[in-house]
Amino acid sequence: MPAPRPPSLVLSTPAPTPEDSAAFMAAKLAYHTDAWDVATDLRAGLTEIVVLDTRSPDLYRAGHIPGALCFPHTDISADSTAQLDKTRVYVCYCNGIGCNGSTHGAHKLARLGFRVKELLGGLEFWRQEGWPIAPGDDPGSMRDSGIVACGC
Repeated sequence: MPAPRPPSLVLSTPAPTPEDSAAFMAAKLAYHTDAWDVATDLRAGLTEIVVLDTRSPDLYRAGHIPGALCFPHTDISADSTAQLDKTRVYVCYCNGIGCNGSTHGAHKLARLGFRVKELLGGLEFWRQEGWPIAPGDDPGSMRDSGIVACGC
């Protein structure tokens, strides 16, 4: 007689209904974006999004997402954001999953009335997907980079 199968750890908490799953996944997509989607929009030259590097200026200079603006989360205030366009969506990123600078930046911007998303995995996941990094103070550009990544 075969040994009894252990109960499922995955199913020890029941899965949600398809409707609940759809609502939850839609909410996740509303708050987050990924490197592929950001790179695709930057390569296309879309102006509806603005990518913000919420790390320190020194880390920005060492290497950032091409097209991203340096805007440390510690500098975000009503005064420092007065010139930002509230019709755009601001995508905040930091080093990666061990850093919460992008969360701080997105939170501050949202409290000031800006629409925001957070880049999943930050610069760490950007690099893992093979996207280029721009050094220095100049934002650089992803426009017509010709680089092709995973296409998830």
